[in-house]
Amino acid sequence: MADETVGELAELYLGNILYAIELAALSLSDQNKPDAAAYYRGIGRALAEAHGRAKAEQGPEATPG
Repeated sequence: MADETVGELAELYLGNILYAIELAALSLSDQNKPDAAAYYRGIGRALAEAHGRAKAEQGPEATPG
């Protein structure tokens, strides 16, 4: 695993990263810091949307056959 790029690792663990970002946002909301929570949710949204665009550009995966 030592040869992976940051992008490859981020893609591999994107679900975990998004979960952690949402936990941070929830914690900030509980601390009455809605602007900070919105900031982190914005980061998560941007990551998820970028991932969706990358997947759409790849097109449908080849099906074994």
